Amino acid sequence: MATGDSNESKSEDVSNNTQTDVNAHQKTFTLEILHIIKEAQQQHGLRHGDYQRYRSYCSRKLGRIRKALHFIQISKHKFQGKKVTEEVLTDVRFLYIPLMMAERAWGYAMQLKQEANTEPRKKFHLVSRLQKAAKIATDLEVLCESSKCDARTKLEAQAYSAWIKGSLYFELQEWQAAIEQFRISQTIYEKLSEALNEEEVILYKQRVEELTPNIRYCAYNIGDETAINDLLKLRLSGKTSGEDLLAADLDHLIAQTREKQAVTLSEVEWRNRKIPVRHEKIRLFLLNVQDSQTQVDQAHDFQAKIAIYERLLLECKDALQVVRDEMKDQAAKGRSEAVQSSLTFLHSYLTYIRLSKTIERNLIFIESLKQNMVNSEVSEGKKLTKPQDLIRPYEIIIQNLNEMTQLPELESDTQFSEEIEATCLAYKAHRCYYIADVYATANKWVEAMALYGRAEEYIKSVLKNPVFKDQKLIGQLKDLGTKIEGNKYNAYSLSILGNDPSTSQGETSKKKKNLTERLDEYLEDSSLVSQQPKITQFPPDFKPIPCKPLFFDLALNQVEFPSLEDRIEQKKGGITNFVRGWLGGWK
Repeated sequence: MATGDSNESKSEDVSNNTQTDVNAHQKTFTLEILHIIKEAQQQHGLRHGDYQRYRSYCSRKLGRIRKALHFIQISKHKFQGKKVTEEVLTDVRFLYIPLMMAERAWGYAMQLKQEANTEPRKKFHLVSRLQKAAKIATDLEVLCESSKCDARTKLEAQAYSAWIKGSLYFELQEWQAAIEQFRISQTIYEKLSEALNEEEVILYKQRVEELTPNIRYCAYNIGDETAINDLLKLRLSGKTSGEDLLAADLDHLIAQTREKQAVTLSEVEWRNRKIPVRHEKIRLFLLNVQDSQTQVDQAHDFQAKIAIYERLLLECKDALQVVRDEMKDQAAKGRSEAVQSSLTFLHSYLTYIRLSKTIERNLIFIESLKQNMVNSEVSEGKKLTKPQDLIRPYEIIIQNLNEMTQLPELESDTQFSEEIEATCLAYKAHRCYYIADVYATANKWVEAMALYGRAEEYIKSVLKNPVFKDQKLIGQLKDLGTKIEGNKYNAYSLSILGNDPSTSQGETSKKKKNLTERLDEYLEDSSLVSQQPKITQFPPDFKPIPCKPLFFDLALNQVEFPSLEDRIEQKKGGITNFVRGWLGGWK
């Protein structure tokens, strides 16, 4: 940690010294406030929402600046506060002191806002931190009004101070004062974006877009009812995902709007039958289903669309659990069959919604994969899509369609069954097409032609079915039929050609073998008459051979030999014999 801080300190000191040398030859100072705080926030925690880390960085930055400028407030014996004034302003780095102090207070306030979800008492501390940030930002604005600062620094200080004040009034729910401050900040940033070059314009335009949801939210709370539609569009487009003050409040506002609309939703109609809806959670879910297509159309990319479907499927899971619990309660109380049938039909309807939204989500996923196919332009950093990658999503779609045909209370609805079966055949045609592409990639032309033919049969049967009326899917099937016709004749021609890629690959693999390995196959190999012919491998590989057999006498340990003691010559002993033997008389 100390090493990182030292490296950070050295790099910032070098940049600060360079900027000091430049400003020494200038009459006025320039401080790009928005650029400085955005870069610091992205590099020190706010990319991941870590406000505590950013607040600590601001404290370390302040200490380094004060030490470099010899503007330290703490001595050996006491604390002596030093305020940056116009007389002290001899270096542009003095402007960093109030800026970092304001950012530190603002970062602390945002940290407390995250913690206030579980600890409401921290709301008061949050307001006090924002009040301190607003006061320091006002001092910075007054300091930048000095003749030592240029016009751009003055405008940036005014915009920054207005944004901090607007954030304070927003938290205090003083909507009129907040909207005035946000509009001042937005106007200044718009003028700055028009006056600067193209490289610096992007940052200011992003700040203008970030302030728009805050202004519309304040307008809605003041009494502008039309602002709710704009807020919903901004939220769905993802432009408020990074706004700290607004994201949670806007979600709460959307939930309140849904609850007001859910009061009027007492029943829904599906398959010519009306279903009563009593539970509030199910009503909210059905309202979200009605608005889901609009949300998907307004989403800015595939990931945002898939996120909408994921959130909707989670809500559907909760709604289904509510219906199951109610069915158990009604069964325990012994209710009539009509009530049980109504709940069963509602459960089938919610299950149908879950399966249909799962199919739509997979279709979005398939569409994103098709953009990265071999023949399409693939952006950098994205994986190239192969035909086999599209088979599994279509199989999941077919499985979901088969589950729809097994829903209870729909056994007698023949039209529903025929529509689902026709749709299932349509997606089977897509699956067969991509399986055939996989075989064609492997040069298996016979299998590819058979699958192309099966896909054509599926398409013809679907287009002839009078029940099937999905015009979008019909158009996709017609385009698919055109592709299948071309690919089928291409596979047929390659299967009957003698010099197809598979034959050339076989000859190449045979040429790589030695002559001794292909004695039964004739092949003209020019390497045999060259100076290095491929006849056999030298030195040859080691081969295992049987070793010399070993014999083991296993019966020796089990044989009992006869005693031979009677045949052993007995020697006579005595002292005479012993002395004679000791003197050398032993023979």
